This record gives sequence, structure tokens and C-alpha cells, in this order.
Amino acid sequence: MNSPLPHSAVAQPPAFSSPDFRKALGQFATGVTIVTALNAQHEPVGVTVSSFNSVSLHPPLVLWSMANSAASLPVFMACTHYAVHVLGAEQKDLALQFASKGIDRWAGVVHAPGHSGVPLLVGAVAHFECFNRSRYQEGDHVIFIGEVEHCSHRNEAAPLIYHDGRMK
Repeated sequence: MNSPLPHSAVAQPPAFSSPDFRKALGQFATGVTIVTALNAQHEPVGVTVSSFNSVSLHPPLVLWSMANSAASLPVFMACTHYAVHVLGAEQKDLALQFASKGIDRWAGVVHAPGHSGVPLLVGAVAHFECFNRSRYQEGDHVIFIGEVEHCSHRNEAAPLIYHDGRMK
């Protein structure tokens, strides 16, 4: 149930700096993902994301977020489908490639179209093909909720982890 707080309820201003907040957040280990979609010209777009989580089993929902300043934000705001790929420990170079600016992120990347045509990266530990169900503007990010239409996974594969500002 969604219910707003009374108008008199207001958060206190932070008692810490942005670098302190970032360092504290970095103590929470997360998996590393690449989210892919097709732009309006049906060209593949992809970005490395560590803000991925499950939301619901019924219906199957996942979430991830992207900075308002991201160059590919308009593509993900407009697309009907995207895919989230959970990366394996051996895919650190791929994660760094999709996190880089000013390069062809798709150079040498093996992929195939998924059920909706969205590019699926070969070798991911798991992938989730999602309908772009909803988007929420919060702070300096947009939170995407995806309704999972198809998923797959590799058993016994070690995940790529992001912790304390480094991929491991």
C-alpha cells in the first residue's frame, strides 16, 4: 500500500559529506550488471550498472537505476524492453568496456537478439529480459522497474562483485 507521509514529516539534512556517503555505500558489495536495449534506430546500447535488485516474485519485477547525467538515459526512458545481464567473475573487462566513455562499447562483444530483439550478451551468469514497466525520478537518478518476461542462468558460475570502489 502506498501512503504519503504527513506534510509535517521532513528528513533532516545529512550530517555527512558526499564522499563519506559514497564510501559508506561502497561497503555494501553488489553484483555487476550490464543493461542493454535498442535505440530508436535499432542500434544496441549498453551500460554497466551495479544498482540492480529484485523487487517481486509475483509479478516478477526487478529494479535498477541510472544517473540523470548518463548519455544513454533517453534511450532507456523511451525503450519498451531492455535486458539486465548479471556478469561472471571472468567478465571484468566487459564491465569496464561498457562503463567507458568515448569508445565503441560493442567492439568484439558477442551477442544475440532476445525474445524482444534486445541484445543478449553471451556468457553472462544470468540475464533478465524485461518490459520497461515504470520509471521513477528520485534525487539524481531514475529508478527503472522491469517486468521480467524471460530469464536464464548458468549454474555454479562465480559472479563479478563491486565492493569498496573496485570490481573483484
